[in-house]
Amino acid sequence: MKRLFFILFLAIAACKSEPEQVERKVFSEVEVEVLLEDSISIRAIEIMGEDLAFAGSNGAYGIYNSQQDQVRVSRQQYDSIYPEFRAVAGTSTDFFMLSVANPALLYKTGDSGEMELVYKEEGEKVFYDAMTFWNDKEGIAMGDPVENCLSVIITRDGGKSWSKISCEQLPEAAEGEAAFAASNSNIAVEGEKAWILSGGARSRVFFTPDRGKTWEVFETPLVQGENTQGGYSMDFFDEQQGIIIGGDYTAPRENKANKAVTTDGGKTWNLIAEGKDPGYKSSVRYVPGGEGKEIVAVGFTGISYSGDAGENWKELSSEGFYTIRFLNDSVAYAAGKNRLAKLKFK
Repeated sequence: MKRLFFILFLAIAACKSEPEQVERKVFSEVEVEVLLEDSISIRAIEIMGEDLAFAGSNGAYGIYNSQQDQVRVSRQQYDSIYPEFRAVAGTSTDFFMLSVANPALLYKTGDSGEMELVYKEEGEKVFYDAMTFWNDKEGIAMGDPVENCLSVIITRDGGKSWSKISCEQLPEAAEGEAAFAASNSNIAVEGEKAWILSGGARSRVFFTPDRGKTWEVFETPLVQGENTQGGYSMDFFDEQQGIIIGGDYTAPRENKANKAVTTDGGKTWNLIAEGKDPGYKSSVRYVPGGEGKEIVAVGFTGISYSGDAGENWKELSSEGFYTIRFLNDSVAYAAGKNRLAKLKFK
């Protein structure tokens, strides 16, 4: 099937306009507008201009064109496989999607209009969780260990080719330490820096100050030790202030040791809102224009909001989503089981 509509989509996405500055007010409610209902589990979305790209289960991927208010869905096949995509990313010219499990398949938009396979990795333990770009040339994706370190691949040529970092260059992973492909937010980037969040037996933050050339690792106080526990999502407001959220998806009401913040670039993390809701969440994001105070977290348990840097939270909706990305300071896109939606915060 031809994918020429992606070329048109990317041309439109490149013409993003700057949002107008408006006086901030505390969110008290959220309106959920469903854009797509289909038998697709979507855990990875990417804002591209005013529009949205996504990929999910059964090889499904597509775009929401905001000008036309229309969603288009295609399916990517590899041999007899319809891959499950849980990681996507975008540059000003291309869209990328990366599958979980064996084989790992990384696609980019090609010049012909077809999705082009640019990286493949085979192995019993292969499982990629998240990806993003620093800029139009340099990007990063991460996955579970296949040796004694996390799997990290890097591109320096705009995604045309990817190379895997040797375990000699990365901190050693603990036994049972991995990551969760829950919302494509195990990686955060600011400037030349990047942070990778792990979970399971250990929940730590792997840090590079120089776009993947050197690495170190920092401890977190999150609940950890079991393969369902730890950090599920991370976001940074700037190069110093960040937040991680997670918990245990098998015990979603547990609200201790599942939220933490840093003010020193990820070196140290302090628990917040101990014993206060929300419990388990799979995706967290700072609200644009919220000065690092406003945060939204989503999970299959609902949508929660904090106006004081995570110390206190309010549930705005019980509607469940796996992942969220903000378009501007009051509108976001979210995705989850069988649906894609636009969220309007008020």
